[in-house]
Amino acid sequence: MDDQAPGQGHNSGRHASNEIVVRLPGVLVDLFPGAPRRLEMNAATVQDMVNELNRRWPGMRDRICDSSPAIRKHMNVFIDGERVKLGAPIPAGSEVFVLTAISGG
Repeated sequence: MDDQAPGQGHNSGRHASNEIVVRLPGVLVDLFPGAPRRLEMNAATVQDMVNELNRRWPGMRDRICDSSPAIRKHMNVFIDGERVKLGAPIPAGSEVFVLTAISGG
């Protein structure tokens, strides 16, 4: 059913199972109608997760990542409570939180 060639990472999901739970901040989902606060997907790395989010809701990558590419300074990604970078692997069954940084002055 999936015509994608093996090894084409970002949406390899349907046949290779690396199911994760992603939790998104309200300020982000408010910008993307239909985006839930909690969703499940297959993703092996944070970059794969971001690519899949962007596939489902075009433009979401630009809200999470900068052009270098790296996670934006005002965003944080945590896997099972540990802050990670864009290239971090995501173990199957993990819970990934995308959070906005809180700053004050």
